[in-house]
Amino acid sequence: MKLIVGLGNPGDQYTRTRHNVGFRVVDILASQHQLRWERKGKAMIAQTTLATEKVVLVKPITFMNNSGEAVADLVRWYKLQPQDVLVIYDELDLPPGRIRLKTGGSSAGHNGIKSIIRYLHTDQFPRVRVGIGHPANTHMRGVDYVLGIPTRDELTQLSEAEDRAAELIPFILEKGVEAAMNTVNADPEALRKAEERRRLQQERRQRQLREQQSPAEEEMTPGQ
Repeated sequence: MKLIVGLGNPGDQYTRTRHNVGFRVVDILASQHQLRWERKGKAMIAQTTLATEKVVLVKPITFMNNSGEAVADLVRWYKLQPQDVLVIYDELDLPPGRIRLKTGGSSAGHNGIKSIIRYLHTDQFPRVRVGIGHPANTHMRGVDYVLGIPTRDELTQLSEAEDRAAELIPFILEKGVEAAMNTVNADPEALRKAEERRRLQQERRQRQLREQQSPAEEEMTPGQ
């Protein structure tokens, strides 16, 4: 079992902000699989299977700076290890729309990640970083920028990146973080090709299964 954690802030006023990239990615996954969110402790969760792996989609409702409380509670409840937690979040140090994977390391100033590190007592958990870029206005405070609404051009880039990030999750679960990282970080466009191969392989397996379940003998037509 894996926890797929999207970071963000609860409340309609934050829904469209740059800081809620993580929430939007797991919302895409939930919508694709027609899942219903339910309250569990300090988070909203939805459960499904992706790439043969049982997963729990998670949206902490503690507000960003206390995300670790909700994540740690769920890790204990499901008896998981930090390596079983995949966190999706916004990254200032990447251009808008760029996606990078990371196996662990410091928070780089992201308060949600900082909180998770604090409550899990380790920085060794995998992450999907979705770039939001730095503010063009160098006098703008970081908090005002991440809690702001993207421009029209940014919104197009972010929406596409969020869709790609959602596509990436089954790929990570199937191939493992390091293998996926070698593909995505080296060549972001390779993700689309890898995901397409994965989809075709899955369709081929399903087709073979249907053929095995069909009658062994074809129906004979009567002779004239």
